[in-house]
Amino acid sequence: MSSSAPRGGMLGRHHERGVLDQALADARTGRSRVVVLRGEPGVGKSTLVDHLAESASGFRTLRAVGVESEMELAFAGLHQLCMPLMGHIDCLPGPQRDALAVAFGLQSGGAPDRFMVGLAVLSILAEAAEERPLLCVVDDAQWLDRISAQSLAFVARRLLAERVVMAFAVRTPPLDSYNDLWTALPELEVRGLRDDEARTLLDSVVPGRLDERVRERIIAETRGNPLALLELTRGLSTAELAGGFGRPDARPLASQIEQNFVRRIGGLPDAAQRLLLAAAAEPVGDVPLLRRAAEQLHIGADAEGAAEESGLIEFGARVRFRHPLVRSAAYRVAHPGERRTVHRALAEATAPEFDADRRAWHRAHAAVEPDEAVADDLERSAGRAQARGGIAAAAAFLRRATELTPDAGRRGARALAAARASFEAGAPEVALELLAAAETHPLDRAQETALARLRAQIAFARRRGGEALPMLLEAAGRLEGVDGEQARETYLEAVGAAVFAGRLGGRLGLREVAEAALAAPRGPQPPRLADGLLDGLATWFAASRDEGVSLLKPVLLALRRRASHEDDVMRWLWVTWLVAGDMWDDETWLSLTDHAVRAARTIGALNVLPLALSYRAAVHVHAGEFDRASALINESGNLIEVTGNSPLGYAPLLLQAWRGEDPHAAELIEAGAREAATWGEGRAIGLAHYLLAVLHNGHGRHKEALVSAERGAEYEDLAVVGFSLMELVEAGALGEGVEAAATALRRLEEHAGTSGTEWALGVLARSRALLSDGRTADLLYQEAIERLKRSRVTVHLARTHLVYGEWLRRENRRGEAREHLRLAFDMLHGFGASAFAERARRGLGGLGESVRQNETDAYEALTAQEAHIARLAAIGKTNVEIGADLFISPRTVEWHLRKVFTKLDVDSRTRLRAALGHL
Repeated sequence: MSSSAPRGGMLGRHHERGVLDQALADARTGRSRVVVLRGEPGVGKSTLVDHLAESASGFRTLRAVGVESEMELAFAGLHQLCMPLMGHIDCLPGPQRDALAVAFGLQSGGAPDRFMVGLAVLSILAEAAEERPLLCVVDDAQWLDRISAQSLAFVARRLLAERVVMAFAVRTPPLDSYNDLWTALPELEVRGLRDDEARTLLDSVVPGRLDERVRERIIAETRGNPLALLELTRGLSTAELAGGFGRPDARPLASQIEQNFVRRIGGLPDAAQRLLLAAAAEPVGDVPLLRRAAEQLHIGADAEGAAEESGLIEFGARVRFRHPLVRSAAYRVAHPGERRTVHRALAEATAPEFDADRRAWHRAHAAVEPDEAVADDLERSAGRAQARGGIAAAAAFLRRATELTPDAGRRGARALAAARASFEAGAPEVALELLAAAETHPLDRAQETALARLRAQIAFARRRGGEALPMLLEAAGRLEGVDGEQARETYLEAVGAAVFAGRLGGRLGLREVAEAALAAPRGPQPPRLADGLLDGLATWFAASRDEGVSLLKPVLLALRRRASHEDDVMRWLWVTWLVAGDMWDDETWLSLTDHAVRAARTIGALNVLPLALSYRAAVHVHAGEFDRASALINESGNLIEVTGNSPLGYAPLLLQAWRGEDPHAAELIEAGAREAATWGEGRAIGLAHYLLAVLHNGHGRHKEALVSAERGAEYEDLAVVGFSLMELVEAGALGEGVEAAATALRRLEEHAGTSGTEWALGVLARSRALLSDGRTADLLYQEAIERLKRSRVTVHLARTHLVYGEWLRRENRRGEAREHLRLAFDMLHGFGASAFAERARRGLGGLGESVRQNETDAYEALTAQEAHIARLAAIGKTNVEIGADLFISPRTVEWHLRKVFTKLDVDSRTRLRAALGHL
């Protein structure tokens, strides 16, 4: 061995070992560390992971290994890693405790959200780390089941101040980019050994003379891969090693290593080969189970010894292969018939009362032809998986059940169920394939309509543009004679699709869809939320806005009062939010988002929470609470990164438009509109033009604002057109478009007048004032200020003080102008609306007044996350409550608060509350 080899026999790897040793050192001092070791098979990831575990003195070590055949079994990886910590489960908050217990099959209950399970894992790791530092090691993480991978990636992103190290060994290249959830975590690329280290390793395993040219060729071809250097030379003859007369192999390196394992397996006695196959097919590594299966297969006890002597496998407390490629080689080299025989034996050896799902899975792999009994077992397993929140596992069970169903009618029904599960599991392409398969089998009318609706929902989920619109409308019509309530829900989805399609909707516009919805059978009594929304929106777009608004007002009021109907709030948030915005209903905006965020946090509904956070951020923007908006935008973005859902661009761009600081804001907004147009989402075009109008008006570029606002108002986009008209009036009145502003005002009077909210009437009074003069203008500005004071939209109040002050200055009422411009500046600067604040500063400058900015530097030094946590602490929330709200651990909350206290120079929560009140 070279002198560079450490005591444990590892060659080189000084940098990698340094990174890992530093991670352990940081965790000992209370700073969490996460590292993803990424490299090709055999490059040494597992050896480094073993080094990490051996070096973790004083740590509690938890290990899990991803197994390819377990990728469809929900929570299998988490179960491996976390079961040793279940003694801490009673320390978790109730919802987290229940979610984890249901996921692990320890208690029955409704399907837990996978990210509530992730939060439970974060909490239990943090709790365990209070006793002593914790090392969590996951080898072959690319083969974890998707829910476990999502949950662990979620946890890894939220570790900060816990004494925890998480290490994931991941193979390159990734299986596919969609499933590679580790890309945003800190990576340590593991490459081959240096040439000198590779020579030392090669010399240590090759007996006798090695031709120098052969040595260099082997080193070059293996690229210093340690496993390749150790394994590939085993298959070379003395002549090949001495003179290089062997046949060059062009296969990929991993394939060559695996093929070498295949040769070694082939040299074992038949019984030992069969035992290796059984071990490869049994993913848990359960030695007693494997031995029971071996008895079924008539494998003698001596086979175990022969297999161990080969160095390919170990039989200890658990079965452990020398390398994952040994497992795959043992399985792939076997004849399909032999595999089925082994799976049959494993099924017989698995007790159904302890692991019915794995037994069903083995029976499925043992089946040669369709078998209803096996398909029925798989269907029951799918139900159990779905009850635990394992949608991906349920989809896998149902897909295999479909293949094994002999009856054509039942096969179609199961294919349809598998398609639904696959769609909910985030695999729309697989779902579409299953729908195509279902169509080839007999379906009854209800199944045909369910198929049509699911296909339309998939189209809408993938692209919120016009493609899904005709499909949803057709599905709704077909459902009328089958299920009236589902038909009405589908019509509501179709109206929503038409709203998003907007100006790009083609021949199927909002009116056509609304008329079809109005002609549908009436809904149940008392009406559901979906029925009230459908009746109101259909009347709005098919008859008149006034009539629609009158129908929707009681729906929104009831929605605010029925706080317990969280499923309705979360399911239809995307519709109700737009309706409330178009009706200038800031109270419903606040109530809807407050309830949706709280409900989604409570039950861990992270499919809804990012949208709820984004909408709540927009509420904070309009309220002038830009710091809170920024914190929620960041949180929403982090969750989207973890879940892999489509980004939500509205709230970040809204905040950028109002801030007016980013010189590239206009480019970003325009780019978002162009991208949305490619899939037919016309509403995004109108929204972009509204945001551009806000941006340009803030900078006083009224000519550009006028152009953007006119484009934003040229189509009746829900929750866009009214706001665009407001910007258009200001741009035209203060620029060179008075006639365009007057036309926009007439439309705004029709739009805002029917709402009756203080926000609507305040904006309307301000818009009228902009186009008036003398005493009339003065009274209208004052009316606007009084009305907006009674609303929650403080940025619009500040802008009213701004335009009123600018008008007073033009009227040469200098003292009054100074008062309103100073108030506007203080408010807008305090919000962070820099461009509008600069307009106010210029106005004051024109009056000969210099501006001293507020002493907010200390508060501005806080990050968005720190500001958010500070405010939650200031209102009395505990660290545990804050952690649950923000999906971080209490220890991380404490770490942030220490930084807040230092920056604000306070030493208690009471003083923190006072400090925040002053800033």
